[in-house]
Amino acid sequence: MDAQEILELFRRTEVDESWSFGWLKQSQTGKLTHCYHRYPAKFIPQLVERLLEEYAPGEVHVNDPFFGCGTTVVSAVTKGCFASGTEINPVGWLIAKVKATPLEPGWLQSRVRGFLRRAWESRAEPLVPERYAERLGYWFPEEQMDKLGRLLAEIMREEGRVRDFLLVGFSHILKSCSLWSQSSTKPLRNPGKRLPEPLSALERHLQKMLRGNEAFWEVAPERLRREPEGMLRIEVGDARAQPVESGSVDIVITSSPYVTSYEYADLHQLSNMWLDTVHDLREYRRRFIGSLYAERGRQPEGEIARMIVERLEERSPRLAASVAAFFADMQQVFRETARVLRRGGRACYVIGNTRLRGVEVLNAEAFAEGMQIAGLELERVIRRRIPLKILPQRRDPVTGRFSSASTGAEAYPEEFIVVCRKV
Repeated sequence: MDAQEILELFRRTEVDESWSFGWLKQSQTGKLTHCYHRYPAKFIPQLVERLLEEYAPGEVHVNDPFFGCGTTVVSAVTKGCFASGTEINPVGWLIAKVKATPLEPGWLQSRVRGFLRRAWESRAEPLVPERYAERLGYWFPEEQMDKLGRLLAEIMREEGRVRDFLLVGFSHILKSCSLWSQSSTKPLRNPGKRLPEPLSALERHLQKMLRGNEAFWEVAPERLRREPEGMLRIEVGDARAQPVESGSVDIVITSSPYVTSYEYADLHQLSNMWLDTVHDLREYRRRFIGSLYAERGRQPEGEIARMIVERLEERSPRLAASVAAFFADMQQVFRETARVLRRGGRACYVIGNTRLRGVEVLNAEAFAEGMQIAGLELERVIRRRIPLKILPQRRDPVTGRFSSASTGAEAYPEEFIVVCRKV
């Protein structure tokens, strides 16, 4: 298909309500270990499960180059599949690894109870990463920071899978225990926010995680129970370099970043600072595809992507350069997807369109053309409504940034699943 044919295909594609899953409750979308950690823009496991059922049934190799907190990874291993992929955020990698690792419920409950007893009696020296102490002081009052530091010190005395499990719980409570505005996805400070007792918050969330682990253990394949690492090859890394052999993947299922939607590095900064997983936040930001800090000067290959950039240049050359870099980077990701797929394998990219500075940014159409350029065949376009998404739903019509104001334009009321096949 040429660019005009792709644009026409998307224009005439109607919403398929069966893919919207609007009837699901939060308890269903957060089933098993999917409840372990809040994570902006994560998609629901039911979406992954249906794509697997339709395009790659059986125990296949599933890849996700942007696995985030592991929705695709967990859904894949639950079905007995091998899961691979990359995630640039080290905290996302930790969450995904823990979510995909079922632990014997009785043993885990005993270990968590022991930890909580010691934590309530702890007089440990607070463990606060020195390089981020001043920055953390902006988000946490001194007494709250000391409590969290002692809690982290106790967690680090644990070992292996128990420590990782506790670290995920600790990471989850950081936003609610900080001055970060609870209603804001962006880093917005609320000095008057009422803060909970960290250990009480952690204990409550660990109970929820324990229930999720027990449910996961009951449905996990025996092989996954025995050796979870044998069913995973997930790494902290760039989506443009997957850790698997050429032609080894049956299906790619992913939800990629949006064009400068928001700074993913900023959204996860509390966890990365407390867990000391990033040594230089400025350099870390530059590594994100779609970041405003990304290297400029690169141009997209597709006609649709170039059209979007040209229209943006009339409004904001700086933003246009960032969008051009985004599409150029994603073209490399599409080529990597084509490399790892076997013949007949599918690539399923979940992506929505938006507006920046009044310009319609047709991400999905540009992705479809980009995957064709990479050598894949466009097979199907699914249009779905987004009944619930952990994302601000409104965008400032002038700046293009997310806003809670009622005057903002809807950001992502719908999204597409672009399905391509390697021929």
